[in-house]
Amino acid sequence: MASNGTARFHERTGTLVTLSNDNRTAQRSHPTQEFNNGVVLSATALRDDQVFEVKIDKKVNSWSGSIEIGVTLCDPDSLTFPISATGFRDGTWVMSGSSVLKDGHSMIEEYGSDLDQLSEGDIVGVMRSSAGELHFFVNGIDQGPAASGIPSDVFAVIDMYGKCAQVSIVDSTDNRDNAYTGNQQWAHNRVPNGPVEMANHLANEFLAQLSTQIVNDLTDNTDLLTMNDDNAISNELANNHLTDRGNEAEGLQSSERLCFHERCGSLIKLTNGRRTAERRRPLDEFNNGVVMTNRPLNDDEYFEIRLDRLVDKWSGSIEVGITTHNPSVIDLPQTMTNMRSGTIMMSGCGILTNGKGTRREYGQYNLDTLAEGDRIGLIRKADGSLHYFVNGVDQGMATNSCPRTVWGVVDLYGMAVKVTMLDRNDPNYNHMMNSQTGPEQQRFLPQVTDMVDENSTTDTSQTNRRRSGEIERLSFHTRCGTNAAVINNSRTAHRPNAIDDFNNGVVLTSRTLRPNELFEVRLDSMVEKWAGSIEIGLTLHSPESLEFPSTMTNVRSGTWMMTGNGVMYNGTTVMDDYGQNLDRLKVGDRVGVIRKETGTVHFFVNGVDMGAAANNVPEKVYGVVDLYGQAAQATIIDISDSLSTPDTDFSSLGDSEHLLFHPMHGTNSAITNSGRTAIRPNATGEFNDAIVMSNRPLKDNELFEVIIERMVDRWSGSIEAEITQGMFIAGVTTIKPEDLDFPNTMTDIEYDTWMLSGSAIMQDGSTIRNGYPLDLDQVSVGCRIGMMRCSDRTLHYYLNGIDQGVACSNIPPGVYAVVDLYGQCGQVSITNGSGVVPTDNNAINQSRLEQAVSNSPIGAEVSHRFSKCCGKSIQLSGSNCVATRSNTFDNGILFSSDPLKKDEIFEIKIDRLSKQWAGGLKIGLTCLAISDSTPISSVPASVFEMNSKPSWVVAGSHVMKSNQIIKENYAPSLERLEVGNKIGIRRSQDGAMHVYLNGENLGIAASNIPRNVFAVIDLFGMVESVSVVSSSVLANDSATTSPSVESETGQYIVKSPKKEEEAESGKSFVSEFHGNHGKNIRLSNGNLTIERVASYNQAVAVTNKPLIRNYLFKIRIDKLNSSWSSSLMIGYIGFSPEKFTFPVTALAIKKSCVLIHTDHVYACGAKVKEHFGPNLDRCQVGQTVGILVDEDSNLHLYVDGADQGIAARDVPMPCHGIVDLYGGCTKVTIVTNDDEKMDSSPLVDDKEKADLDEVVKEKVLRPLVEPWTGSRYCEYQNLCLRIKAQLSLPGDLNGNGYFDTGSNTCFCETCHKLRGDELYCRKGEPPMEYASQYGWYLFRLKQPSRANMSAVTEKWHVAYFGSKVESLRKILDTRDLHSTGEILSGGSVLLPHSPVFTEKSQPEGSSVDTIYLSPTLRYAGANEFSPKNKVHDPKTKKVHHVRVAFQVCVKPGSYKVGPQTIGANEPIDPQISNSEIEWSTKERGSVLLHSLLFKVE
Repeated sequence: MASNGTARFHERTGTLVTLSNDNRTAQRSHPTQEFNNGVVLSATALRDDQVFEVKIDKKVNSWSGSIEIGVTLCDPDSLTFPISATGFRDGTWVMSGSSVLKDGHSMIEEYGSDLDQLSEGDIVGVMRSSAGELHFFVNGIDQGPAASGIPSDVFAVIDMYGKCAQVSIVDSTDNRDNAYTGNQQWAHNRVPNGPVEMANHLANEFLAQLSTQIVNDLTDNTDLLTMNDDNAISNELANNHLTDRGNEAEGLQSSERLCFHERCGSLIKLTNGRRTAERRRPLDEFNNGVVMTNRPLNDDEYFEIRLDRLVDKWSGSIEVGITTHNPSVIDLPQTMTNMRSGTIMMSGCGILTNGKGTRREYGQYNLDTLAEGDRIGLIRKADGSLHYFVNGVDQGMATNSCPRTVWGVVDLYGMAVKVTMLDRNDPNYNHMMNSQTGPEQQRFLPQVTDMVDENSTTDTSQTNRRRSGEIERLSFHTRCGTNAAVINNSRTAHRPNAIDDFNNGVVLTSRTLRPNELFEVRLDSMVEKWAGSIEIGLTLHSPESLEFPSTMTNVRSGTWMMTGNGVMYNGTTVMDDYGQNLDRLKVGDRVGVIRKETGTVHFFVNGVDMGAAANNVPEKVYGVVDLYGQAAQATIIDISDSLSTPDTDFSSLGDSEHLLFHPMHGTNSAITNSGRTAIRPNATGEFNDAIVMSNRPLKDNELFEVIIERMVDRWSGSIEAEITQGMFIAGVTTIKPEDLDFPNTMTDIEYDTWMLSGSAIMQDGSTIRNGYPLDLDQVSVGCRIGMMRCSDRTLHYYLNGIDQGVACSNIPPGVYAVVDLYGQCGQVSITNGSGVVPTDNNAINQSRLEQAVSNSPIGAEVSHRFSKCCGKSIQLSGSNCVATRSNTFDNGILFSSDPLKKDEIFEIKIDRLSKQWAGGLKIGLTCLAISDSTPISSVPASVFEMNSKPSWVVAGSHVMKSNQIIKENYAPSLERLEVGNKIGIRRSQDGAMHVYLNGENLGIAASNIPRNVFAVIDLFGMVESVSVVSSSVLANDSATTSPSVESETGQYIVKSPKKEEEAESGKSFVSEFHGNHGKNIRLSNGNLTIERVASYNQAVAVTNKPLIRNYLFKIRIDKLNSSWSSSLMIGYIGFSPEKFTFPVTALAIKKSCVLIHTDHVYACGAKVKEHFGPNLDRCQVGQTVGILVDEDSNLHLYVDGADQGIAARDVPMPCHGIVDLYGGCTKVTIVTNDDEKMDSSPLVDDKEKADLDEVVKEKVLRPLVEPWTGSRYCEYQNLCLRIKAQLSLPGDLNGNGYFDTGSNTCFCETCHKLRGDELYCRKGEPPMEYASQYGWYLFRLKQPSRANMSAVTEKWHVAYFGSKVESLRKILDTRDLHSTGEILSGGSVLLPHSPVFTEKSQPEGSSVDTIYLSPTLRYAGANEFSPKNKVHDPKTKKVHHVRVAFQVCVKPGSYKVGPQTIGANEPIDPQISNSEIEWSTKERGSVLLHSLLFKVE
């Protein structure tokens, strides 16, 4: 590369520049008075690969900013100099501060060193390479490419700006052929200036030569040791490396034990034989904590450190990597990411090469979020690739081009204070590895040790087993899906690019499974980007012959898979709700599959058998795992490694086995009294590490009870209260004591554990419920605390023998009791009350429960409050209902104290604003589990940093999910809120997020929100103080629910005290019309009557009070005008009518308004439902019309007291009733309770009570199917109609139509969901349960007598009859299910209109066939009853298969209930037992046809 020779500045300069020293020095005049006009250019254009460098001679402190440097196409001979370099245009590139600008516009925000931080004597340079790239240099170090495509003939430009007052050109003689030349090489080649610099130059050269000699000596010694002793290196990785490299001398590397080099950062203190490094003054300084290894790393050498101590004061944390710089001569930087050559570091979740980010997202962990006890390691492999490990889990390849000689380097930056180097060859490695390991990493421990054991040549037991002829150990086959790879000696499969691809991750076992052999894998790694997760199963296809699909569920032959919570056979779902949902598994969870010798397949989740999934599965099946969606890595584990044996029958444990404490326990606890007492000996010196467990799993309905015998006062109040605020924790876990690495506290166990801490119920370390009746922080000496897993899979806690109710449900069998002697609790003993409680007297004192129920404030409203866990800048007051941010604009995150219940609104009011800040409040929902005990250090500075769990936030006018915008312009900008405004958040029962502004529902912001989410508010920018204005209603516990009663429609309903109170309040509630109304309205009768006095419109009125739940707002039509068409409209508005200007018609209201007009339903002016209820235009004078909002926020329409069904869902509360006197309707009056009593009094005089009951029942009668058919654009509906048209069923024998065409109903998945239909209902007297018509299409049949049909549908039961297509015509003609053409025992064929007789009264010699019915179409629609028939769609020409069935009404008492007779071995319907699924009858006249059903497949 050419030298720049005698470079000079051009004589034309900025107005304040003075040149000297033969135009090689430039000075800005009056530097303390002027900060600009200091631009100079090179005298000639730069040559390619020529570095133009200047040294800063003088700086002043009067200004901000400093030197700027770059290149320009502008000719200095004709240039009009701008006041600064950033003012250049027409092809100018300038480095200013740490940014790069082109023509004054920023190109790169963060680039290289900050020029503003340079001092006098520092050197900066610029170069255009022959490839057209622009490079900047700082003190000889290349900052990397800043721009490309730079034209030739550019001039260097220097701006002595701000602090920079004088510069001089420096002649460069170094050869920068490599753009990443190190500082040492530059210092070595350049000519020193002055005696001091010459002395430093000579000293650095001497140290470099000395360190090189030491390394060579160590290598020579290693060579000699290796030649004298062939067994000196026992590690198989080293042996493999030596074999691969043959006799190359450089393959023999140092065996000196790794430790930290004595030269380290200025704040580092080394101890423990230089294997522990600690940063001094961690609360005052955050950097100068660099430490390096004492020697270069060998190929395939595992360098690992453990994080021993953290502080919460700083951001950022530990950084780990490699460097080519020798620690003996390197000028250690303040932080290693400042190195601009030969350095690769993992920082946060990214990889930095020479200080520049080369991979923004690497691996599954962020180093900034690691906890004390976590481990970080790396390996530089022989092929030059670099891999990082976190807690033993390989994070994948970080780079594939590592230099040959590298040192390990650790930067104790920010929060990281102390680390210890670990050695896998140390006999105490496992102890050191586990001694500080957090609970999250307990599941990862086996991976590294497994890797060592399986690759170690000293493990001869496995070799001997294989030589002795034992069966091969299970492993994965190397032939797998295109996005999968098999590693770890074929025991681990992973998707290396799991962030980019979600499928093509299928792997199979290398051999077939033996009978009764469990194939089980552990989930090692997951990503949160995708939906779905691991799938596991069996297949008859071998890995050599299988054409690997994108996902295994696409294979259509010989394959059984468990996916989600269902089972699929050959790609078709055969079981919907089979077991635990695999999509909810976490890292460390295990899934397995076994084919028993009987041919039955069982799946296992965490060792728990999910039950039989398939039968008659052939032998010679391969195990298969599909790493789909979130599942990124899985490892095969032996059954001996499992947490529990899958075939264990926990119910078989004998009663003679007494409950005791297990001998394995926490380090600060001890077991005495023959295993019945647990103590914390040093209770006044230690407050944790005292977990104890039961000696065996609990049996169903077995009470494990302990009595508190000793407590200490040491851990209360003072500073220590923040970390010891609890005193006793109890729960259950499926983890065996032998497999648990006991953590500090029980709440640190983050898998397969349920516990009670204080009054919070926690699962896997996260709060799922607050406010449980039992508060363990309030118990005292002598209290007895018990826990029981009941046979219904619920967990109950007991206080002094009294059941406190259900704590949580779905607890798997085989759980161990766990007690944490935490804080003040010093000693407990197992009581004699422990043991199995009989199910008929399940330790529930009913009288006490009833008393407790009668005294409990059910339905009482309790004000919402904020969680004590909040941002650092938040101060809570007013019983945690008022939050104020102080000192800064951020760190103002707030959470609701409890997860939001269904349809519960969490609302706040703006109390104070500060206009000095920009930005505004943000509100949303988060899956992040929060409790009052959650440490504040875990709360991020803003909602945009909440990346660990999904969150949905409204920011400004946009809706964001996990920092990605999912909906724009959703609402008015929240940055415009004013004092007094109210903002609320709600999760509706359908999983949608709604935002409320001043009581107005802004609509659906996001959907598919999971349950148990917390409200989250970020007091950002202007909003400084808010207060909670909403409240919640205390939920009923299952133990306190009132008895169910039968409704008038034959269905069971549950009366709760809350509903009864609302009903009582509804009786006294009287609403009037509001004074603000349309201009043609006149109020009278105490505002109970409205009348339109002119025209046909502008007559909208609303109620003066918001509607209350379960209150019927009813109006009576008093006057009609036949001159106008159309008529009354009624509905609700979801906003305050106080200042609203009403339009000419209510249909013009475009915000939060639902109206029922004619027989249509409108939402915000748009039609959303047709054919709903009767046509309101036909209502006459005297008829009543009303609306009611039920407890599930559904809007019902009532006409003459009869409920017409649900018109709309998710009604916002509060809301006001609205009436529009449009067209023909001119006058209405609100009907009060007194009016109803007057209207009903004559009925009491004239009719008997039974007659009244019949009248009431007739009014509230609901049809068996909703009148709304679903979407009129439903393709499934259209397909069924086309297929029905091909069957030629338009008329019966008399030529009349069979069907009531206006009542057809589609029950496809989409229409079923839109209507919100229930899957199971009850009907008849007595009520009997039946399944809905889900998946079918219903054609309603005409009925001969509507009156008779009303009585039948009310009192008879609902069932289904499967039929053949060829029998449809005869059944429809005769309306008799016996008329199917079968030959009777008497030899005759049934004829139409057979005489009616019962089974007992039938004539001799005749016989009546048995009719088989079922309350579920899963049975009636089976092949045995309703075989498939092939049909052709005339529109699409596709072939479909159709099944047919009838919905019938069955007379109670006329049929027999029996078991299934089709040979099914599995449950046919999840709700209806196989033993009661078949109904049979021979009695004529006991079955009435209701509808014809089609199912097209």
